[in-house]
Amino acid sequence: MSAAGLLIVIVAFGFLYLVLIRPQRRRRVDSERMLESLEVGDEVVTAGGIFGTITALDEDEVRVEIAPELEVRVARRAIGGVLARPGDEDEAEHTTSEDDGYPSRDT
Repeated sequence: MSAAGLLIVIVAFGFLYLVLIRPQRRRRVDSERMLESLEVGDEVVTAGGIFGTITALDEDEVRVEIAPELEVRVARRAIGGVLARPGDEDEAEHTTSEDDGYPSRDT
C-alpha cells in the first residue's frame, strides 16, 4: 500500500471517529449522569413514552406515579429523560408571543 493510500485510510478512520464514535460516547455519558441524578419528585418520561413523577428510588428500579394512586415499577435504565425537577422554573410560566407563536425569552 502506498503512503497516499495509507493516509486516506487514516483520514477515513479519523472522520468515522469524529462523526460516529465520539457523539455516541457523549450521549452515553450524558444518559448515565441523568440516571445517577434522579431524585424523588422529578417529572420523567420512560423510554416507552409514559409520563410520571418519581415517588421512590432503588438501585436498579424506580417507582413512578403515572396517575393519582397508581404507581408502576420501572427499570432505572428505562427512564428516557427528566422533564422537570421540583423548584425548577415551571413551563406554564412561559408566555407565548402573539406575533410568532413561539415562547418569549423574557428571563
